[in-house]
Amino acid sequence: MRSTAIFSLSILVAASSSPASAWGGAGHELVSRAGAQALPPALPDFVRSAAAIDEITALGPELDRSKDAGRSHDLDRDPGHYTDIGDDGKIAGTVDPAALPVSREAYDTALRGAGTDQYKMGFLPYAIVDGWEQVAKDFAIWRVDRAGERRAADAGDRAWFAADRALRESLTLRDIGVWSHYVGDGSQPLHVSVHYNGWGNFPNPNGYTLSTKTHAAFESTFVRAHARLDGIVAHMRPLAPSAEPIAQLVGAYLEASASHVVPLYELEKQGAFEKGTAPAVDFVDARLADGAAELRDLIVDAWNASATVKVGYPNAITPSDAEGGTVPVRSGVDPAD
Repeated sequence: MRSTAIFSLSILVAASSSPASAWGGAGHELVSRAGAQALPPALPDFVRSAAAIDEITALGPELDRSKDAGRSHDLDRDPGHYTDIGDDGKIAGTVDPAALPVSREAYDTALRGAGTDQYKMGFLPYAIVDGWEQVAKDFAIWRVDRAGERRAADAGDRAWFAADRALRESLTLRDIGVWSHYVGDGSQPLHVSVHYNGWGNFPNPNGYTLSTKTHAAFESTFVRAHARLDGIVAHMRPLAPSAEPIAQLVGAYLEASASHVVPLYELEKQGAFEKGTAPAVDFVDARLADGAAELRDLIVDAWNASATVKVGYPNAITPSDAEGGTVPVRSGVDPAD
């Protein structure tokens, strides 16, 4: 029997969903929980405990809950939830997700050359990349703290490292939980397409819906009614860690999601979402599962990458240095010194 657990705040959050709120609260919680609970034993206990999984889950909808904080806040942040990939496979006909510019600035420069900008076309790829880099840094600091806590000669230094490690654990869980929202956004096909809320003003030989209720009906109403954790877990692919550059991984992930735009509109045309048919439920479970698997894989990749991330200023060391014999000193991890 499929689990019926949908978390308490999901309905409240989803009820206020806008087209920029991929999956609604229920879907984001499901992606974050399924991804977090699938983390392998190689990762530290503090990110795999039941309490950690609950915290990451609760933070999954956070970026939608914080909306309407203010004009500057929303105008700067909302485009991070999506990117508009066209039928030619490119953003604004100029940026290939498989070859993303090195930074948001370079991305925006390319888009401006095509007569648009990052705020109109969305910058979801960079929201995911930036969050991943922060999580890798979090893990690196934690690893140096743990080494210092165990190996520093001075008792005061050991106590400082222990306290800093505890702080870093809290920050890491928050960073993973909030960032998991963007990763989840990437698995919602309508968040990576110019056809984000009805087919829109584009050639439409197959007669796909033009309704601007399409987005919310799929990601919120249908998900709340039909998506369940066990169905999502059953669709998750096996763990597939990678050492490829993060931008390359993110580009491939978003391209794969975009490939499901037409199948989504085909199901909508058949009335599958309205009727709650088995193919429609299978489709949404698979999309949520892809987000959860991507979250799991990217967290593992961030952990693996953290071994060589430099920590501290001016006496920067890597976790590999600290774990392999170089005794960290407080000034090596505290830029204030």
